[in-house]
Amino acid sequence: MPPIADLVLFAIALAAAGVVSGLLAGIFGIGGGAILVPVFYQVFGYLDVPDAVRMHLSIGTSIAIIVPTSIRSYTSHRKRGAVDTALLKSWIVALPLGAVLASVIAAVISSVGLRLVFVAIALLVALRMLFNRESWRVGDTLPTGLANQIAGVVIGTLSGLMGIGGGVLNNTYMTSFGRPIHQAVATSSGVGVLISIPGIIGYVWAGWGAAGLPPGSTGFINWIAVALIVPIALVVTPWGVKLAHSMSKRQLEVGFGVFLLLVSLRFLVSIYG
Repeated sequence: MPPIADLVLFAIALAAAGVVSGLLAGIFGIGGGAILVPVFYQVFGYLDVPDAVRMHLSIGTSIAIIVPTSIRSYTSHRKRGAVDTALLKSWIVALPLGAVLASVIAAVISSVGLRLVFVAIALLVALRMLFNRESWRVGDTLPTGLANQIAGVVIGTLSGLMGIGGGVLNNTYMTSFGRPIHQAVATSSGVGVLISIPGIIGYVWAGWGAAGLPPGSTGFINWIAVALIVPIALVVTPWGVKLAHSMSKRQLEVGFGVFLLLVSLRFLVSIYG
């Protein structure tokens, strides 16, 4: 067991992560999972959580934190009238279904496999954001019908496997079809709500009875980490919303791209370093 002083230091680090995740939830419409998952991975490793379940626990705990931060971000963005509620309503089944599929996959996939999924998706999105060109647009209107439902399931599944609230993928999806980045960010906060709530249930089920989980865990969710971060993130999220609405489209894209690139490189080091 680590010394008390070290545990206090990590508690402070988690609190700082709560500030960052709250800002990210507001600025990018994401639940902050892209920063929390790497932080949790390091902290749980120091606490001697076995590698076989460490990434799973990091993702599940991140999903749990996304619920309140996404709701907070969504209500703030909705007050500004920026949310595409029609798109959210069309995904009311597709996104939760994808989140459930993610938990089923998480129950059987390895830790390295989960990290590689995280890195691959984050790198692709980062490159698109950093080198975005108008000619990269897929279309001028969002798909409807079956294509729209498939997109919802895919976004829900991949986001659940990354421990994120869907903002990373939904921002890319909506902007690829000509939607403004600010509308995509606002709508992504609602996407996070639809993914994270069933995601909690799924990761509890997937990790039920798993060996090596630290105290305060239910399945692949550690409630001590959740309790430390959520209050801070809820206070900070509205600040991020204000920042998002004061930044230009290109500033949001570059900031988002650089952030994802750094996170991807950190995970590659954890796998091959």
